[in-house]
Amino acid sequence: MIDLTNGTELQYHLQIRKGDTGRYAILPGDPKRVPLIARHLDDAVIVADSREYVTYTGYLEGEKVSVTSTGIGGPSAAIAMEELFRCGTDTFIRMGTCGGIALGVRSGDVVIATGAVRAEGTSREYAPIEFPAVADHSIVSALLQAAEDLGYPTHTGVVQCKDSFYGQHEPEVMPVSSELLQKWEAWKRLGVLASEMESAALFTVAARLGARCGSAFFVVANQEREKAGLDNPKLHDTESAIRVAVEGLRCLIRRDRLSKG
Repeated sequence: MIDLTNGTELQYHLQIRKGDTGRYAILPGDPKRVPLIARHLDDAVIVADSREYVTYTGYLEGEKVSVTSTGIGGPSAAIAMEELFRCGTDTFIRMGTCGGIALGVRSGDVVIATGAVRAEGTSREYAPIEFPAVADHSIVSALLQAAEDLGYPTHTGVVQCKDSFYGQHEPEVMPVSSELLQKWEAWKRLGVLASEMESAALFTVAARLGARCGSAFFVVANQEREKAGLDNPKLHDTESAIRVAVEGLRCLIRRDRLSKG
């Protein structure tokens, strides 16, 4: 591979090097969420701030843990995972927001993804479309345990990933409106829980790298509930999903230690 950093050993986009990050990482999209997550760690400090990528590193259960923002969508999320992996990170928890699809998914709930519909483009440059984008079972289990312990309303299942936010929310004005609407109806009939923008890429990249990845989301709202005339407040306080990600990672770290005997 071409050395894009002139021998500095810094990763081109994240501007981190080996030793800056831990084995474990939490990946929010919004850079502003990084310090909000990092305050749950011990002795967290900022190690890099480049483009949409802000990285803090601290400790959880005595283990070195990093928090890196990925920006919006699969391409930038895949870059973050690739460069963190090159610096020694092999376990990732995506934390973010989503919009509900299934009627039972309400604003303020937490969604834990077991798999993702690959309705985006990034994963197609890693694997044929027939390959499933699935979360690591050990991470799903740890996140679910954390959500149950914290008492949050939680749903576990498949999410849908797309590349166009407005293609979801204004499909009727798009030149491919018929395709978007037809597929949205299919996701509903298949029981897909929610829509977001990163998990399909991250799960697929993790499979290619031999890494572990899972996702936990805060439900901002549910457009299908609104269409059905059901209550649908718009909520934005993501602290519940942050706590699920942090406590899920704490649970995973403890389980990893036990498995090593």
